[in-house]
Amino acid sequence: MNEKISFLKNKINLSSPNKNIVPITTNIDITEKLNIGGCSIEDLVKKYESPLYILDEITLRNSCRAYKKALEKYYRGVSLPIYASKANSSLFMSNLVASEGFGLDAVSEGELLTALKGGVPNEKIVFHGNNKSDKEIAFAIKNKIKVIVDNEHDLKRLEEISNSLNFDLEIMIRFTPGIECHTHEYIRTGSFDSKFGFGIESLTKLFGVIIKTKHLKLIGLHAHIGSQIFELEPHKDLGEIMVNVMLQAKKFGHNIKELNVGGGLGIKYTQEDDPPSIDEWIKTVSSSIEQACKKNKLDLPLLMCEPGRSIVSTAGVTIYKIGSFKEIPGIRTYLSVDGGMSDNPRPITYQSNYSACLVNDPLNINSKNKYTVAGKHCESGDVLFKEIELGKCKTGDLICVFGTGAYNNSMSSNYNRIPKPAAVLVCNGEAEIIQKRESPHDLLKNDVLPDRFINQS
Repeated sequence: MNEKISFLKNKINLSSPNKNIVPITTNIDITEKLNIGGCSIEDLVKKYESPLYILDEITLRNSCRAYKKALEKYYRGVSLPIYASKANSSLFMSNLVASEGFGLDAVSEGELLTALKGGVPNEKIVFHGNNKSDKEIAFAIKNKIKVIVDNEHDLKRLEEISNSLNFDLEIMIRFTPGIECHTHEYIRTGSFDSKFGFGIESLTKLFGVIIKTKHLKLIGLHAHIGSQIFELEPHKDLGEIMVNVMLQAKKFGHNIKELNVGGGLGIKYTQEDDPPSIDEWIKTVSSSIEQACKKNKLDLPLLMCEPGRSIVSTAGVTIYKIGSFKEIPGIRTYLSVDGGMSDNPRPITYQSNYSACLVNDPLNINSKNKYTVAGKHCESGDVLFKEIELGKCKTGDLICVFGTGAYNNSMSSNYNRIPKPAAVLVCNGEAEIIQKRESPHDLLKNDVLPDRFINQS
């Protein structure tokens, strides 16, 4: 079987969905067509049209439970996994993670409101951001949401607004631990170039400032070392660094009770990707914190982590309908679909790679052809795949792109005034709408034509 499509025959990893390319419930039915969650993809498109986002509930819940189980297994203190909602923010996702005992991190008033309306308890929400507005800060304070302080301007605004409202506020400090994990290399000391967080060298001064504030109570520390991480070694260093900062804070009278190690665990987008399992990642994080605390004779803090991509990405797929073809002899054949960079901006933005197959020929058993899959937008760079091998296909056939649960919907746009797709949840043969499809008329609802222009035509 061709290597590029054999992922559909891979054994499903139930305990760590981030090591799968496809959702847990992916199946090839007796007609040799693809279905997910017990639902026929062809039937879903007939009902909900395309492009279409599909989320598999069983994969989502398995991902959440893998984190919970690993934390209970490896960390002897109290723990709280927090969903990084920027990966995919909605009322549904907020409700689902809350039902699984997760907290949630948000970076805007919109994400905060979505979390609260979705049922996440305010005491389990943390508010991130490197340039929070006064309105957002006031919203967080009034709703008793913990704020992660990112910089001096942040701290000043928090102090002034909490004073004006006469509200006490629990805060955490985000700092750059000097561990950069993006290119298989990282540094162990000093600060690295990032728009987020205080430099580790500035923390001593910072602790002295915070202890003098009236309403701010420093209870925790936050550090994040990267995204789509495939290495475990950096997190072994992170625990000791964070505990050492706890000791510094203690000298100024701060009682640090919570450590948040961020997220960033990678997922398997293609056959070449080999991320650690959720179990391995949590074991590394937990032992790092525990060993450092034991060494320094400290009680174990509440341990937080912030998975996003590894919760929702593998659970999601996007379905496109094939339209036009353009063959350039000796160069390539373009295959165009009814979506593209507005519903998945990651290929044009990050050169991200995915796996895909035809819905009616998922195992590519018919003649194999290479296609460049182009989107419908007015951009030459709107290309979802370069030279992907698919079975023989025609206009009207459906393509399923895997691993699109994270960032595709949340980063989507209305470029070229194209409405955003619908999203459906599938489980045990049932499909439920969780995001309505936009119409072209929806795109006009916030447009305003000044009065003096109305009668000029």
